[in-house]
Amino acid sequence: MKKGLVLALVVGLWLGFSAGAAFADAEFHIGMVTNTVSQSEDGFRAGQAFLKKYGDVANGGMVKHITMPDNFTTEMETTISQIVSLSDDPKMKVIVVDEAVIGVTEAFRRVRERRPDIVLLAGEPQEDPNMITAVADMCVMGDHISRGYTIIYGAKMIGADTFVHISFPRHLGIELLSRRMNIMKEACKDLGLKFVQETAPDPTSDVGVAGAQQYVLEKTPAWIEKYGKNACFFSTNQVHLEPLFIQIAKYGGYFLEGDSPSPLKGYPGAFHLDLSNEKGDWPAIMAKIEKAVIAAGAGGRLGTWAYSATYSMTLGLGEFGKAIAEGKMKASDTKALVKAMETATPGVTWKSTYYRDKNTGVQKKNYVMLMEDTYVFGKGYLHLTDLEVPEKYYKIK
Repeated sequence: MKKGLVLALVVGLWLGFSAGAAFADAEFHIGMVTNTVSQSEDGFRAGQAFLKKYGDVANGGMVKHITMPDNFTTEMETTISQIVSLSDDPKMKVIVVDEAVIGVTEAFRRVRERRPDIVLLAGEPQEDPNMITAVADMCVMGDHISRGYTIIYGAKMIGADTFVHISFPRHLGIELLSRRMNIMKEACKDLGLKFVQETAPDPTSDVGVAGAQQYVLEKTPAWIEKYGKNACFFSTNQVHLEPLFIQIAKYGGYFLEGDSPSPLKGYPGAFHLDLSNEKGDWPAIMAKIEKAVIAAGAGGRLGTWAYSATYSMTLGLGEFGKAIAEGKMKASDTKALVKAMETATPGVTWKSTYYRDKNTGVQKKNYVMLMEDTYVFGKGYLHLTDLEVPEKYYKIK
């Protein structure tokens, strides 16, 4: 009996040692909160990549990776409680949320009350900028303001005469997205394109992802018939992209870049690509997609960013948070933030600007907006990051 107990203890100690052998017991922990694969594969994969690099808290590593509910709009309290629960860990020093959906502001507020020492970093906030910046140390968002102009400019460059904006009420209730749409309207007027709006289902509604995709698959041919083969399509939701690409490749039309651009959003499914061998190798992923797009006759008509916006921002915020916890930089150091972004995307230069309040024009130094250049398959980079956006567009509400 004693011999068996001793053996069990020895085995238990060995297993415990082995589990943490790859990583020394971390001095501090980082909470990484992302969407699930079905809602945002890029964000989830970035969370897993960060976990792999710095180790799981469960094995003595640095990172605790959790996912928000798929239906985060109806399960807001679950999202809030999940984020707040990270502050129960006394070694938790940084919390990164890759997509700060509605409810994250409240979660951050509760964490602040309990643990003011934790650094709070928000990616792609969906709540009012004045609210989220009051509780977050740093917010990062794709530069929807500048892109409201550059996307229309790029669409005209590749041959579009009409711009079709596809969305739904929840997204248009997000201040930055509705503001970007208004900028797009004005840019179309100034650059000579026709602007039209279409509505497609919200994948977090009762119809789900499958229903939203089926709707877009069935509607796109009619939209192309209605607006012509020189129409450039845009959707605020990544779930809509796969069926959109399938029909654009078949019937005509253009697509410059998505709301949060990535070569992994829509392209693999639309062109039946297995990218498992290219996993994590963005240049190889782009090359494989480009070959398929050209073979389908859609060269020069479909584009994206060469590195996923969500993947890059999630990893960038993770590295930024780690450096802050190590005392190497401050949360207000935007140059260091951009450097972290460039580290996550070798070979890509990011253009950054501060968010400006739509009513006062005052810049928010803890809300940085980022963009990288657009790549059109079969054509190349459009150098839109070199484009000077006229000042008038920053004043549009």
